Amino acid sequence: MRTVGVEEELLLVDPETGEPRALSAAVLARAAQDDADQDVFEKELHEQMLEFATHPQSSMESLRAEIVRCRKEAARHAGEIGCTVAALATSPLPVSPAVSINHRYQWMAEQYGIATREQLVLGCHVHVAVESDEEGVAVVDRVRPWLQVLLALSANSPFWQGHDSGYSSYRSRVWQRWPSAGPTEIFGSAERYHRLVAEMVATGTVLDDGMIYFDARLSRQYPTVEVRVSDVCLHSGTAALVATLVRGLVETAARAWRAGEEPLGHSVSLLRLAHWQAARSGLTGELLHPATMRRMPAEAVVRALLDHVGQALADTRDFERARTACEELLRSGNGAQVQRELMERTGSLRDVVTECVRHTQA
Repeated sequence: MRTVGVEEELLLVDPETGEPRALSAAVLARAAQDDADQDVFEKELHEQMLEFATHPQSSMESLRAEIVRCRKEAARHAGEIGCTVAALATSPLPVSPAVSINHRYQWMAEQYGIATREQLVLGCHVHVAVESDEEGVAVVDRVRPWLQVLLALSANSPFWQGHDSGYSSYRSRVWQRWPSAGPTEIFGSAERYHRLVAEMVATGTVLDDGMIYFDARLSRQYPTVEVRVSDVCLHSGTAALVATLVRGLVETAARAWRAGEEPLGHSVSLLRLAHWQAARSGLTGELLHPATMRRMPAEAVVRALLDHVGQALADTRDFERARTACEELLRSGNGAQVQRELMERTGSLRDVVTECVRHTQA
């Protein structure tokens, strides 16, 4: 059974005002003081962000428990220096991002200017084990059309600098400002994948292969495929659902590759349109069906994803849990819908943030 790990980026906020706080260095120092050997929490691009990485898990129940544990630990460390954490993919309140001080991030600030300063956006990355780079690239080639559905499910960033952006996932639109971000063409082989990455690094436009921000890529550190399209999810259960679906997609794609089935040949241009549509409407309107690239109700497209990965999920005994979680999400709404409902009810972005802090730690 393939193992799965999750990386989540959390927003550090004032527990009373909901305003982002540039305190990641202090939180990390507090975590290290508590456990000098801790390798869970990491520095991110901006000082208002804190990242954690779970340990690989085979059971999706164990993975969710690990996500809950890490979120609570992050909140505990943050609380000891006067802030807390919120699983929000953008700050609803206005913010002036503070770029972290190290060589890498300062290089990015100089190279990309305002695009770096505006990248206070928070995502969820899912790692799924693969047997080889060849299998990994075969997976990357075959999951491409389905990733937009994960974006719609996870969408959790409707507000930007104090205003409703009109998008369910505005984070994904900001993320696309990186020159290496987004969907990819079909590679066909690990050799071609690695050659393209090397050519991109050789241009000097990116610092190294860690800045190859494909929607799905081979991890530079682990024997995994890393899927990077999702917003950080408001609820831990949604994060676990996304991870479950990613594992199903990876296994389904690997089986198709071994069976000699070719990947769907949609162009990068069509994939970009599909991702834009998912970012715009989330689960409240229409999405592009991954097979036909024609508009259909979001509910039908989510069910198409479940059908696509159904056998792989059944084999790991995850199908019924994933189906139930999808139905609940379609009924109750993703993070973007929850945030907008809170804003409509309270009229206060501060209340949106402080209420989302509670959801984060539930």
